[in-house]
Amino acid sequence: MRERTRLSSMIDGVRAIETEAKDTVELIEMAEAEGDEAMVKDAIATLERLAETVKEKEIESLLSGEADSRDAFMEINAGAGGTEAQDWAQMLARMYMRWAERKGFKVEVLDESEGEQAGIKSMSLQISGPNAYGWLKTEAGVHRLVRISPFDANARRQTSFASVWVYPVVDDSIEIEINPADLKVDTFRASGAGGQHVNKTESAIRITHVPTGIIVACQTDRSQHRNRATAMNMLKARMYEQELQKREAASAATEAAKTEIGWGHQIRSYVLAPYQLVKDLRTGYESGNPAAVLDGALDPFMAASLAGRVGATRSEASAMAE
Repeated sequence: MRERTRLSSMIDGVRAIETEAKDTVELIEMAEAEGDEAMVKDAIATLERLAETVKEKEIESLLSGEADSRDAFMEINAGAGGTEAQDWAQMLARMYMRWAERKGFKVEVLDESEGEQAGIKSMSLQISGPNAYGWLKTEAGVHRLVRISPFDANARRQTSFASVWVYPVVDDSIEIEINPADLKVDTFRASGAGGQHVNKTESAIRITHVPTGIIVACQTDRSQHRNRATAMNMLKARMYEQELQKREAASAATEAAKTEIGWGHQIRSYVLAPYQLVKDLRTGYESGNPAAVLDGALDPFMAASLAGRVGATRSEASAMAE
């Protein structure tokens, strides 16, 4: 039923655009015949708005993967570099939160490890909304920042790295078998604000899946049982995403697509000094307005990456057909 609703919504959206475009063209013809320039101007503005809507629909049509319609878990980790990298990790977290706000998505912080002086060492988020995973899966990889350090008294230019991992939220309709004997479960006291109960009881949960080395943690709730349930969902999602990546790697057109999520493989550079530029190293898409990008204007980058993935898959299919 979910799939039927999604497809029905897409078809209805296209038909609505077709109808409005046809009606607007007829209105322009009538206005020109009557010499009503104001009406012509308004109708042209309507066509321009429809053109933007068509672009959005075209991008949405790329979100047709097996898990694209699901909500997403996101993990952000600071790279080597101490305070610089931790501050950059926090900037990335804010960027994705602002992007989600623009989309009308819900964001929940599941786990956060603060830096010693500033920023964060790591953060886990759950982002809920239509096609959340489909959009955010293009952001997985290493992000590089170049700027004049606000923490350096000599105002030297610094390069910082942070990694982003994204995986889909799974529900009961997807069966992930996990052997309890493969799990190592640790409890600890939650960090940060939360009152006496949170800080005096070991309500936070960390689960390690020994065979794969996957580690998840949750401390968002007062209840240890609820934190454990959330952590188990995160673990299942990680294992599901791992399987999706194996499938994608098997059908990728190039070796670059296969190693897209490697720690040493930068996907995007954000340069704030000596010039202003954000460049996606996979697609070549650029923006000369880093402030807007860091404030959540990520859709053009995501759209370019999605188009690149679909193009690579189609090229592979064509080559196999030949």
